[in-house]
Amino acid sequence: MEGESMAPDPQLTLSGEVAALLACPKTGQPLHLATAGELLDWTHPEPFEAAFVTVDGTIAYPVREGFPVLVAAEALHRV
Repeated sequence: MEGESMAPDPQLTLSGEVAALLACPKTGQPLHLATAGELLDWTHPEPFEAAFVTVDGTIAYPVREGFPVLVAAEALHRV
């Protein structure tokens, strides 16, 4: 994905360039916006409209009201 431009998602309040800079606060891995298929793998008691997933696919963070919530305690759970 290096050098690839991420198109901004209408649900996000940040640009694609800023989204491409996001990293997991726990592992430091780069994050990518989850595809519709990837979203099916994750759940959380609080609703979320999108998610950012680590490159190894082990941790995901919710997007709520257009903002990514990059807090380890708010990480999503595998279904």
